[in-house]
Amino acid sequence: MLFPLSSGSRLRFCLGLPLLLAFVVAASTTAFAQNSPPQASGNLKTSSHRILSLQQAIEMTLAENPQLHQFKVKKEGLVGRRESEELRPIVNMVIDVENFAGSGELNGARAAETTVALSSVIEFGGKRRARISAADAQLQLLDSHRQAFTLDILGELTSTFIQVLEVQERITLAKEAHDLSRITLSAVKNRSEQGAAPEYEVKRAAAALRQAQLYLEAQQHQQQRLLIKLAAYWGETSPNWKRVDGDLYAFGEVSDYVTLYDRVKASPTITVFANEARLKKAEVSLAKSQSVTDLGWQVGVRRFEDSGDTAFTAGVSVPLFSGKRNRGAVKSALAAENDVEYARQTALLKLHVQLFEAYSQRQQHVAAVAAFRSTILPDLNLALTAIQRAYERGRYSYQEWTAAQKELLDAKRALIDNATAASLNQAVIEQLIGEPLLAVESFR
Repeated sequence: MLFPLSSGSRLRFCLGLPLLLAFVVAASTTAFAQNSPPQASGNLKTSSHRILSLQQAIEMTLAENPQLHQFKVKKEGLVGRRESEELRPIVNMVIDVENFAGSGELNGARAAETTVALSSVIEFGGKRRARISAADAQLQLLDSHRQAFTLDILGELTSTFIQVLEVQERITLAKEAHDLSRITLSAVKNRSEQGAAPEYEVKRAAAALRQAQLYLEAQQHQQQRLLIKLAAYWGETSPNWKRVDGDLYAFGEVSDYVTLYDRVKASPTITVFANEARLKKAEVSLAKSQSVTDLGWQVGVRRFEDSGDTAFTAGVSVPLFSGKRNRGAVKSALAAENDVEYARQTALLKLHVQLFEAYSQRQQHVAAVAAFRSTILPDLNLALTAIQRAYERGRYSYQEWTAAQKELLDAKRALIDNATAASLNQAVIEQLIGEPLLAVESFR
């Protein structure tokens, strides 16, 4: 994933997720535990700076993104449920009146029998402990989902940030193409005035300049759309910055695929399955505890109105065949526990495919970027310079000159495409493993 680093007096954007995982876990855990949603630092949303760093974008997203705050509400609900599960069985008070308002000797209340009693249940089989364990497991699972979801949101944020960097590079290239078209039009006009070039070549050059202007405007509009999309991650609708700070071409070296896949196995995505397995195990224990019969009890005092005497009453109740009635619930809980392991294995296989695709594509595009920058672009630049001079001397045609321009511009666009693809695939890798690919020192 992309992360800004301190370099001299400015923040430098580079590929890699240095310290991001620790930052995400610490920052989002704090936000998750607080009673009220945290607010972004005032200087972030009211900053007069015209350039946005990824670090600022991450901080504002963690502080303001409503999708992240939903976990605070869910946690409050689970904490309340745990408090309920922690309670012991309720004690009931029973008032019972018998033998009144009858006929004959039982007329009125002279022969009434009034009983005041307390009743409750004695739980066996560790039911209360099993309920608390299940509630704790639900809280742990929610925290795992929060961490994984936070990384997903930051992964999407990073991808959008990369797209903004991409369009900035395209705007720079579009300006270069526009300047090149303007120079070409001027040179063609000069040759036309000297009678060395036909008038239609002037018109073609003018049309090419107008198309270059339209392409530049299109990229500028795309930049505005992406900036709005980026600001939406923290709920801002009118961003006051115009650019983002970063280097689209900083890749560095990464570990081999086997090492990366080992790190996937310990990623937050897989941790979710571990905590879900703990929850299912706790639910199995809870279901088994329900098979153990509880003992209901009642004690009280009874008053006989006809004699004025009182006597104690006591009783117990035991449900019959409760173990047999709960076998289905136990089987269902065991099946759900086993299903988690199969889901984990399925997820690992999918992550294996996704990771290899991202790893392979990153390697491919990084190699392509190196080739474009080391040989292809220098050769095309030299060729364009030579052809332009030859055209001005009348040795080459307009078509040959514009073809050389197109080859160079197409190569530069391909360079941007490959750099963007390498950056996006690197962000995918880091999102899958939940760790930085590159060391911080690599970019100091």
